[in-house]
Amino acid sequence: MAVEQRGIELVSPSERYGRPRDLLFLWTGTTLGVFTLVYGTVVVSLGLSFPQAVLAIVIGNLLSFPLVGLTSLQGPAVGTSTMAISRAAFGPKGARVLSFFGWVNMVGFEAGGMVLITFASLALLDQAGITDQSAGLKIGVIVVAALIQLVLPLIGHAAVMRAQKYFTWVFVAMFAVMAALIGPKVQLASSGGADFATFTVAVALVMSCGGLSWAPLGSDYSRYLPAASSRKAVFGYAALGGLVPYILLMTLGAAVATVVKDAGDPISGLPGALPSWFVVPYLVLAIVTLFAVNTTDLYSSGLNLQASGIRMNRSAAVVLDLVICVAITCVAVFSDSFNTMLNTFLGLLILWLAPWAGIYLTDWRRRGGSYDAEGLFADGGPYHGSGGIRWNGIVAQVAGMVAAALWINSTAFTGPISQATGGSDFSIFAGFVVAGLVYAALDRRPVPVPVPA
Repeated sequence: MAVEQRGIELVSPSERYGRPRDLLFLWTGTTLGVFTLVYGTVVVSLGLSFPQAVLAIVIGNLLSFPLVGLTSLQGPAVGTSTMAISRAAFGPKGARVLSFFGWVNMVGFEAGGMVLITFASLALLDQAGITDQSAGLKIGVIVVAALIQLVLPLIGHAAVMRAQKYFTWVFVAMFAVMAALIGPKVQLASSGGADFATFTVAVALVMSCGGLSWAPLGSDYSRYLPAASSRKAVFGYAALGGLVPYILLMTLGAAVATVVKDAGDPISGLPGALPSWFVVPYLVLAIVTLFAVNTTDLYSSGLNLQASGIRMNRSAAVVLDLVICVAITCVAVFSDSFNTMLNTFLGLLILWLAPWAGIYLTDWRRRGGSYDAEGLFADGGPYHGSGGIRWNGIVAQVAGMVAAALWINSTAFTGPISQATGGSDFSIFAGFVVAGLVYAALDRRPVPVPVPA
């Protein structure tokens, strides 16, 4: 299979292929992984009872995964990546900053996945009797994992789509067995739990690690679909492909957290809830699913780096991402604060992602879903703005980020509105709504008419 050379360049009609239902397998294969299960354990670690955790998981995912469906709709119509389409709202230069944030977003998740792959690999070696795990061994595991991880994202879109289709069926079977083994041990008692403010923090965390964080990738994978693809099918398959696995696996993770108390790292601690004969298959499953998730992240992060204005081909961008991920992974593996680092990262994502989503979708609605595809890449085109920046979008983004910061409750800091309301966290809603409303109020010029193909 040839290595894909295209980056964010437009996909011509003659190169389009696939069906909307392919997105179901892509997003199911991507989200049906151990990382999703770990998120469920993190929700319980906030102090929620199991029923509260399940409610937060359901609400957070129902509110966030429709965003993935909505940001997948532009791909077939335009034929480029989500962050490249953001140029319509922010201008070609203004969108570079948001694309860079999108790249940081993906690199952070990739590094988190590499850390968990390393933990799982070391636990597997421990099962094999290699208990003397030196720094050199850990670094060796990280390097080998990185080389394996490089293959599918480097080959490109077709390989990713095909692999995720097969991964899906394997993951479904393995996690079904895992649920059957853990189910009888789950402690369903509803006593104790957290207050309403903490519950809102949990919902924000679920949304941040769920549909909100995946939204900037929507069109990255739908852009190869024919322009005439059913919009309902594109939306439905993309949204459901992530929604269902996230609800099921996060709930399973929350169940595990009621069985295994105060586990060490989030991978090696989970086998404590499993019979000994399933530990090795579980660890192998963990490694493979984490590779699958990182494959999607790495592919899109390369596109985001190109959209940020850095001139390099997609393959070089993938390699650069992986080098950075290895460095971050080394730091995280030799520390004992993975959960804290993950919570901080997910909390801070909200500050830019929620406003960006509000502006992106408001702009899409104003244009009736129509874009001048060539104009997104043209100097002085219809989306050029002033000096390459559409200040309406930038001002709205800043306003949304301020609103989100005022009402956030993260491990990094707590906003004044959150403090005044007992530690509640409505940062996603504040950022999304304020940014969208400010953009709609400022951007009253006539919408450019797309140039006929």
